[in-house]
Parts: sequence; C-alpha cells; structure tokens
Amino acid sequence: MTPGVGQDEGMSVVKINVLTVPEEQREVLEKRFAARAGTVENSDGFEWFELLRPVEGTDTYLVYTRWRSEEDFQAWMEGPMKAAHQRGGEDAPKQKPAASGSTLWSFEVVQQTGPKQG
Repeated sequence: MTPGVGQDEGMSVVKINVLTVPEEQREVLEKRFAARAGTVENSDGFEWFELLRPVEGTDTYLVYTRWRSEEDFQAWMEGPMKAAHQRGGEDAPKQKPAASGSTLWSFEVVQQTGPKQG
C-alpha cells in the first residue's frame, strides 16, 4: 500500500451489491428499498447509501454503501441487515425476490474529492 494512502489513514470502505433485476421487477425492488428507509442510516460507521438504477443496456442495479471500516460493515450485516431481511416471521406472506442474482464487490477508498467550497 502506498504510504499515506488507504485505510491506514482512516479511509472508508465501499460495498457495492450488484443485483440483476428483470425490467418487470424494477418497481418492486425500488419500493422495497424505499420501505426500508432508515434501516442502514442509523448504523454505527455508516457513511453513505445510493441505489443506482440502470439507464440503458443492462438489467443491473448497484447498491452503493460506504462505511467507516470493514468491521462496521460486518457488524451491520450480522445485526440490522440480517434482522431487516428476516422481519415478518413465519406468518408473513413470502415475497418473491425482485433480483435474480447478487454479487458483492468490496473496495477501499484511496482517494476522494468533493465539490469546491466557496
């Protein structure tokens, strides 16, 4: 790792969940994410969330989250995320998955810029 760059300097980690969503399931997926608003935002170490809809040529959605550390992400996966996916219990109606595939990409932030102030 280059000195002065990477997690040693307290940089974030990014997780991108790559979801294959057929066109007829797009609205379902987006509504489900909207209904879960607040489940990630209050998690320790959470920094950013975006649900990215494909514009053309693909059926792939990207779910972008940024975390203070890998440990914070893992704590969310084992706690609030797991609970959100299990909510409803056995009496709740089973929902058909909106996505037919999922892959998780992991990155370390090594450089970032924001808009100019002033």
